[in-house]
Amino acid sequence: MNKIQKYFEYRQSLIDQYIMGDMTKSEYLEKNFDAVLGLRREPFKYLDNIDKCLFNYQFYNAHAKESKMIASSAVSPKSKAQHLKEVDFYYAKKDAATLKALELMDFKGVSAYFIKVKSKHMKYRLFEIKLTEPNTILHSMNEGILSRLRNEGVFQDEVKVSQADMYINQRY
Repeated sequence: MNKIQKYFEYRQSLIDQYIMGDMTKSEYLEKNFDAVLGLRREPFKYLDNIDKCLFNYQFYNAHAKESKMIASSAVSPKSKAQHLKEVDFYYAKKDAATLKALELMDFKGVSAYFIKVKSKHMKYRLFEIKLTEPNTILHSMNEGILSRLRNEGVFQDEVKVSQADMYINQRY
């Protein structure tokens, strides 16, 4: 088993602990961030397989969430603005990894839909992408990805409960 697969197994154990209530969302995010950095200090430059794309998705998502937590506790407006700029940067990189994964899969074994959220800001913006193989869910609000999913005929224009509903709808 390669290092990326070991990371995803460890991440799944963190998710299981979170679901069972053994850790908070913030604790999960911190441990996942540490695990991402424990595997690689930098993302993959060449995304030539699904595992690398999914790792980069997690790498950038973890960094975005970390920057968001730092921004929320920043004292100075300048520091807060800088961290929020980083959040946007990391989410854009995460979305690029998502799109590359979908293209490598040729959009086969993919379904997507809007998810039910408590946040008014994310309503009809946040969507879930289900990958059959590997059995994975991704999330995005990227209009370009949404458009591409629709063009490829894999986006269902309906609202469903996320497979990660508890996680999605809990603040951190």
